[in-house]
Amino acid sequence: MTVLEVVTDAEELTLTVTAEFAATVDRVWQVWADPRSLERWWGPPGWTATFDTHEFRPGGRASYWMNGPDGTESRGWWHICAIDQPHRLEFEDGVADADGSRATSFGVTHVKVTLEPSGAGARMVLSSAFSSVDQLDQKVSAGIADDVRRAVEQIDAVLRR
Repeated sequence: MTVLEVVTDAEELTLTVTAEFAATVDRVWQVWADPRSLERWWGPPGWTATFDTHEFRPGGRASYWMNGPDGTESRGWWHICAIDQPHRLEFEDGVADADGSRATSFGVTHVKVTLEPSGAGARMVLSSAFSSVDQLDQKVSAGIADDVRRAVEQIDAVLRR
């Protein structure tokens, strides 16, 4: 797998990661569709993720929590907007409070994942659209570009299983 590029576009309010994998589109799709596979790469290295809800269908929801190496806990949620298996997934992604309810102070990110055949494998484009310049700036300052890149780089190990 190779992360080909990570692009932050302040005009479009997006962060886009493009990667290629030595696996079929269907196999890469499974790292999104299967919550146990998703847990193995969702988040930066050293963080563990647990999806306690994963309703992988349009209108479905997901909820998860992550634990950092220093004991930090972070919770999040998804609302799945669209699925065109195995080529496109769109969902709203947000931060959750300690009890798992949606936190409103961090804004919502619209995530679009596309998969297509490429050479001997699959190309994945993961694009996150932010709701404002402030939200994008806050996330970029917190290191989201590197965190997403490092998370996507973990997919290779999941695909080898």
